[in-house]
Amino acid sequence: VLQFFGTAECHFISGTGKVRFVHRHFYNRLQYAMFDSDVGHYVGFTPFGERNARAWNSDPEGMEYKRTAVDWYCRNNYEVSTP
Repeated sequence: VLQFFGTAECHFISGTGKVRFVHRHFYNRLQYAMFDSDVGHYVGFTPFGERNARAWNSDPEGMEYKRTAVDWYCRNNYEVSTP
């Protein structure tokens, strides 16, 4: 069975003062690409991931959407995700 899987994670350091958004992409339990808001672009970890990262990084609208996820995804859901 072949499986694609993705996770979107928010890492809160000192409340909402310092927030990090990480979006990971997996294929058959192997991480092949990742977006990290601290880095600001996708990074590929396999040849397949490097090709995808280049394509995703060359899309200015998609990159702006990912870079602003710290605000619209993480900070917006802070109250829901913390005890």
